[in-house]
Amino acid sequence: MSKKIYNLIKDCLQIKEGELDVKDREFLRKVIDDLVYDATFGSKDDSKYAKWVVWETAQNLGIYPSSIHDLYMGRGREEIPLDFTVPAINLRFLTFDMARAAFKIAKKHSVGAFIFELARSEMGYTNQTPEEFVVALLGAAIKEGWKGPVFIQGDHIQTKHRDSVVGKPKEGEIETVSKLIKECIDAGFYNIDIDTSTLVDLNEPTETKQQKQNVKYSVKFANLIRENEPKKVTVSIGGEIGHIGGKNSTIEEFNVYVGGFNKLFGDKYPGLSKISVQTGTSHGGVILPDGSVADVDVDFKLLKDISTACRKNHKMGGSVQHGASTLPNKLFRMFVESEVLEIHLSTCFQNLFLDHSKLPKELHTKMYKWLDNNKHDDRKKDWTDVQFYHKTRKHALGHFKNECWDLKPTIKDAIRQSLEKRLEFLFQELNVNNTIDLVNKFIKPVKIHKKLNDFGKATVSSTKV
Repeated sequence: MSKKIYNLIKDCLQIKEGELDVKDREFLRKVIDDLVYDATFGSKDDSKYAKWVVWETAQNLGIYPSSIHDLYMGRGREEIPLDFTVPAINLRFLTFDMARAAFKIAKKHSVGAFIFELARSEMGYTNQTPEEFVVALLGAAIKEGWKGPVFIQGDHIQTKHRDSVVGKPKEGEIETVSKLIKECIDAGFYNIDIDTSTLVDLNEPTETKQQKQNVKYSVKFANLIRENEPKKVTVSIGGEIGHIGGKNSTIEEFNVYVGGFNKLFGDKYPGLSKISVQTGTSHGGVILPDGSVADVDVDFKLLKDISTACRKNHKMGGSVQHGASTLPNKLFRMFVESEVLEIHLSTCFQNLFLDHSKLPKELHTKMYKWLDNNKHDDRKKDWTDVQFYHKTRKHALGHFKNECWDLKPTIKDAIRQSLEKRLEFLFQELNVNNTIDLVNKFIKPVKIHKKLNDFGKATVSSTKV
């Protein structure tokens, strides 16, 4: 073991014949920050050992990366209430601190039904590998005294289409996405949202022809997931029928996609547990010239109709809403009333961080200057400065990742407290408080031990888009 990591853990952990045992939990909670930091920013050797230590420590403390599949299928069979919507939280910045905030509020209100996630594109522009992401989450769980399943999801594991050729994947994309899926599963992502909706060709005359490539490649990736998932783990797989920010989905598209998927996929393995649809929202919201977010009309009827069809016709959990975090607060309860299974939340947290009064002005200025120099080609001719920065500033997060993690503890404490307040509101509105017993009834975590050589192989090359 590297000398640095050994000195960190020698008073709280014991390793015998490759097995790790926790001697002092309270002391462990004091050094876990440093372990996660070394896992993220340490030398190759230090990072590898730190990742292994955090993973194995989590396993021994009853903290397990888990699949939410059985809970969702229980909802599909209507064996559990339909009166809650599971929040899936994208972590683009300060992953360890943000996850701490989520675990703290989840413990406070007995929340079991919540997901952490990272999209393929986010892995690239936030400079986070799946392996690093999982270790930060497990470290946060250890810090906050969490116990039980931790649901970690690959969001929008997306296939890009060829330039000017709709319905065909870019050259090499299938191999790249396949590699990323394997990397995610190896890291502990036991929930994968396949997004080949980018291959839907709306120029075709019928829904069957429009969804043909979406169905074909969804099945290909679903088979890959089933072939690579760990023993005793059934990865939760989501499909998508409408590209977020594009044309609203329809019940006809849903029927064609799910029917086509099930026919081609067969019944050898469990199939999809949920379906993402486009209902009028967009990622990050529509930013107006003054920086405010435009009102949108969300098709709640479509969401409910598709959730009903999921359950009644296919025993699946229901519909998934993307791009919702910038919507007005009054709408979140409506997702519950519309029986939406899952909702994805990201930009509201990013905005809270980047607009926080405690964020140093010099860091804020450096980020925007970097955007001026590196993202100017993304600027549309009619955008104001405010629109440009709001639409592109997420891309600065990876470049300034170290500086964000190195913020003073008092600053990070203030940001984390703001995150806790927002998460507390969202958990309440989505009605996931007091769901921990329900989750524990349906989800039986699987202990998965790893060896040192299982770590340090991951790269972010497959996430670049």
